[in-house]
Amino acid sequence: MDTKEQIDFSGLWLVPTPIGNLGDLTFRAVETLTAVDLILAEDTRTSGKLLKHYNINTPMRAYHMHNEHQHLPHIVAELAQGKNMALVSDAGSPGISDPGFLLVRACVAAGISVHALPGATALIPAITLSGLPSDRFCFEGFLPQKKGRLTRLNALAQETRTIVLYESPHRLVKTLTQLAEHFGEGRHISVSRELSKKFEDTIRGTLLDVLTHFNEHPPKGEFVLVIEGT
Repeated sequence: MDTKEQIDFSGLWLVPTPIGNLGDLTFRAVETLTAVDLILAEDTRTSGKLLKHYNINTPMRAYHMHNEHQHLPHIVAELAQGKNMALVSDAGSPGISDPGFLLVRACVAAGISVHALPGATALIPAITLSGLPSDRFCFEGFLPQKKGRLTRLNALAQETRTIVLYESPHRLVKTLTQLAEHFGEGRHISVSRELSKKFEDTIRGTLLDVLTHFNEHPPKGEFVLVIEGT
């Protein structure tokens, strides 16, 4: 029996994609990406490699932070007319430090059904690997690059829960330096990079220890910072 006859795939589907290891895509995600009429992809080149790996031939359309406001009304109109779509980011769950929120909000307002599949995200494995308390935590994503950055750091310095941040390699040392200044050099931190990939690594210690490490070993890859609460 055809997949579309077994399950109603109407509406918008938020489909998490692997954060590195292609084998982490779930059976249900493959089924959904195969069955929908269109896949909205943050980068069609990146998603194309994943679809090719799983022999998925569903058409794609670019949907990212630079065009989402422009394309949003047209996408919602297509969904309202009965077209079924899946939204994917380059890696992880759509809407978590990636495009998705605006589209979901618009669909909810228009009465269009929205479904979210569970799956890959970098913050959960980073927390569980950290050795820091994981029963309560706050996820901050990427810190503001300029306006509001110091205000956010001052507020987070008083946070009692474990704090989770994302960071890129070229800003990691700057962020660690500022964290040491605002939180104190003795605050404990766990820094994970390239989770699920060949060169996955986690460095743990005080902010001073970890800052010293990355001053001596230039950062490479994408990072998740898990910081002890005050």
